[in-house]
Amino acid sequence: MTRTATRTVSIDRTAPVRYLACELGWNDWTWAFATGPADAPRLRTIAGRRTAVLLAEVAKAKQRFGLPADARVVSCYEAGRDGLWWHRFLAAQGIANHVVDSSSIEVQRRGRRRKTDQLDVGKLLSMRMRWHQGEPKVWSVVQVPSVADEDRRQLHRDLTEIKAERTQHSNRIKGLLAGCGLAVPKVDENFPEGLAALRTWDDQPLPEALQQRLLREHQRWQLADRHVTDLENERARKIRTSAEEPVTKVRKLLGLRGIGANSAWLYVMEFFGGRQIKNRKQLGALAGLTPTPYRSGTSDHEQGISKAGNRRLRTMAVEIAWCWLPYQPPSALSVWYEQRFGHGHSRQRRIGIVALARQLLVAMWRYLETAEVPAGAATVEEKWKKRGPKAEEAVA
Repeated sequence: MTRTATRTVSIDRTAPVRYLACELGWNDWTWAFATGPADAPRLRTIAGRRTAVLLAEVAKAKQRFGLPADARVVSCYEAGRDGLWWHRFLAAQGIANHVVDSSSIEVQRRGRRRKTDQLDVGKLLSMRMRWHQGEPKVWSVVQVPSVADEDRRQLHRDLTEIKAERTQHSNRIKGLLAGCGLAVPKVDENFPEGLAALRTWDDQPLPEALQQRLLREHQRWQLADRHVTDLENERARKIRTSAEEPVTKVRKLLGLRGIGANSAWLYVMEFFGGRQIKNRKQLGALAGLTPTPYRSGTSDHEQGISKAGNRRLRTMAVEIAWCWLPYQPPSALSVWYEQRFGHGHSRQRRIGIVALARQLLVAMWRYLETAEVPAGAATVEEKWKKRGPKAEEAVA
């Protein structure tokens, strides 16, 4: 799987280098230039997204500091709303850029601290120099995916948001009816036909303005519902027909009993499709499922999981862990959970399910990489996936 490199393996630290950092705003971008820690940064503020102006400023900075025109340029900026297009542009210009995780940047722990774009970009510039000189833990660098890998994430992210929007419309309809002492079991396509038959406590129809509002809200619900159906159909078609490597991994995950299209697609497109994962510790950290102990003096307690990783995958991992228990009861992971947490109170079971989610995530990674089926887990044929879990249980 192709991806943009985030760090050069060998760096000539003796060659002249131009350092630059950028604070990206909507209207203005603030740039800082320097050749080393002893230099006073050269600050420039330019209009946002002006690529030609930036390249001209880089050339001027080289002239000011007496560097050759072909001197190496290294840069950085914080990950945020502007995404990764700017990183790809700089890479195309021969500039070694790094996208930095904002939450990993060290800050002073005073109650109040000064914060301006000039101070922020100066801080980034000094940390860029330290990282270049060999301090790997000064911050966390974002692994930039390829354009194709990033584009594959749009379908399930859009589907998740539209499902939430559909739920909002449904809840608003139920809330408006509850204000009149009425209730409907669910909102569906037949809601307008039943709306006229609804009667309040005094056997009166709903007020005209309220009926019109409910109908408009139902039209918005219908639009979201159609979008959900279209996206789910598109995903199903890709799972059946696509020959791309990530979709092949999706089909492989669907071979595990208890794993459906939503979870398999999200696991692969968010995580396993375009990332080079080294070990299980890195995998847990990327998902935010790592413990955060607190030990200082006589204090010694656990603060819970870090939640510093991919929130979409972390949410799905916990949901899959709950589903794994009824769908895969003979598996080694289910037996381990029942022995250790199954007889505890509700809080202990919730803590245990997070531990199970992490172990399942590692097991699925190994399953995709080495075809090692989780111990004791049952697999299913593709036809059972199409029938759904109830039919699958009946056959089993």
